Amino acid sequence: MKPPAFDYVRAETRDEVLDVLHREGPSARVLAGGQSLLPMLNMRLARPSVLVDIMGVAEWNRVVDEGASLRIGAAVRQAALERRADLVRRQPLLAAALRWVGHMQTRSRGTICGSVAHADPSAEIPLVLVALGGEIRLRSRRRTRRIAAAEFFTGMMTTVRGDDEMIEAVSVPAARAGAGYAFREVARRHGDFAIVGCAAVADRSGVRLAVGGVADRPVARDLQTADSTDLDQALDRFAWDLDARDDLHATARYRRELVRRLGRTTIDEAMTCLG
Repeated sequence: MKPPAFDYVRAETRDEVLDVLHREGPSARVLAGGQSLLPMLNMRLARPSVLVDIMGVAEWNRVVDEGASLRIGAAVRQAALERRADLVRRQPLLAAALRWVGHMQTRSRGTICGSVAHADPSAEIPLVLVALGGEIRLRSRRRTRRIAAAEFFTGMMTTVRGDDEMIEAVSVPAARAGAGYAFREVARRHGDFAIVGCAAVADRSGVRLAVGGVADRPVARDLQTADSTDLDQALDRFAWDLDARDDLHATARYRRELVRRLGRTTIDEAMTCLG
C-alpha cells in the first residue's frame, strides 16, 4: 500500500520543529528514523497531514555525558549509540539491550527516542528506561517537561506526550558502583519484538526487575533476593499481576512461565555482576 498524501518539512532548527507541532497539533508527526512510522503510513494506520523531519537539527544528534546520566538527543541513531566506545562502562544494561533491537539495518536508521515515542510494550529501549528509572524530556513551544519513564508509558503505544510536544531527549542513569545489570529476552526470531523481555538492576539490598511484552507497557518491581524460595514466590506473583493474555505469538500461560524462568535467570546474572 501507499501512504496518504502529506506535506513534508525538513527542519534545520529546533524552533522550526516546535512551530510546526504548535501550528498543526495532532495533524503533524515527527519523522526521525522512520522505522515504525513509515510502515504505519503505508498501512494507513497513521494519517498525518504534515511530517516534520528532525534529522537535520544538529543539536539533537548528540549524546551528552552529564556525569550521573547520559542525555541522548532525539536524532541519535541506535547504531551510533551502540558504537559508542564507553557505553558498556557507562551503562551496561543499555549496551546489552541494544544488541536485541531489530537488526543492524534497522538500527542504522532507527533512533533511541523514536522507539520511546512509538511505545511498543515489547520494545527493548522503553523496557531499559523503566528498569533504570530513566527520564523523558518533552518540549513544545509552550513548555518543557521531564517525565519519569514509568509514568510516561500509559498503555499500548500510548504515552503522556501532548499533541504539540516532542521527545527532545531521554536521560539514562549511568551505571552505579557496586550494581549489577543483566538483560534477557525470548522472541520468535532474533530481531523480532520480544515475547517476554527482562531487565534487572541488582545491588546488595535487592533487585529491580522490569518486564516487557506481557502487560500493555513495561512494568518494574523491586524484589528481595536474600531467600531463594521467597524470590520464586515473588516472581510468581509478579507474573500473575502482569495480566498476560493469549495472542498469535504466545499463550498467557507461556508468558507467565517465561516471567518466572527468564526473570530468575536475568536476576541471577545481574547478581553475579555485583561489584
